[in-house]
Amino acid sequence: MIDKLIKLHKFLDSNREYNKKFQELGYLPIISNSSNVEEKIISLLYEIANTQSQPKINYLSEFYIRMYNNSDSLKSFENFVKFISGKDEANFKNLFTGLKSQNGWGEKTAALFVKTIFHFHNGNYHHSLKIWNDVPEIIGKNDEFYLPVDAVIISIFNKLDSTIKWNFSKINKLLKEYNYSNLEIEIWDDLWFWGFITQKGTGLKREHKWNENKYWILKNTDKSSNTINIIKNKAEEFLKIYN
Repeated sequence: MIDKLIKLHKFLDSNREYNKKFQELGYLPIISNSSNVEEKIISLLYEIANTQSQPKINYLSEFYIRMYNNSDSLKSFENFVKFISGKDEANFKNLFTGLKSQNGWGEKTAALFVKTIFHFHNGNYHHSLKIWNDVPEIIGKNDEFYLPVDAVIISIFNKLDSTIKWNFSKINKLLKEYNYSNLEIEIWDDLWFWGFITQKGTGLKREHKWNENKYWILKNTDKSSNTINIIKNKAEEFLKIYN
């Protein structure tokens, strides 16, 4: 299994440009209509929470009420992390654990929010995405970064080893046991893009094959025939690693 993980990570690292462009085009509209820091964070919180397949509306409404009633907590990264986690140290680990503990949130959505905040502030995405001035541009060695694991990623790991009942915790634990650094785990996030466009069906019985229809339903992908051919070839290369 480790050999396939190494090959998968090498593929993802060599092809970052495709998911980066897709993500950046998706990020920009989230905050483009917001005029201040507080509005931008609220908009992002809504966007991330709504990625859940079955959002817990009552709990989330209580969460948003708290955010609106404590708008000062949204003015900086430090204020927000302290508010939701109760911890004094403003880092990505405490941001994750703080959000995960909120009713209506969960491990995947908390990790997705952390990843997005990192992308907005690490200097590799459009400068207009920056919201707070005090977000670390790198993930420190003593910090923690988690892969936002969903059904797409679980399906890939099930192909790698079907004897394990994979979930968020088991996949992140495995990556850390194989000594992937925080920044390397951030590269693993690209697994969702390549996995999504190479799967058909649902659950553990889904097929793993190039799915051009899924590529087309992603709003921010390049739809030129040349790019689609490139992506298709890359996707088939991706599939050969573990299929």
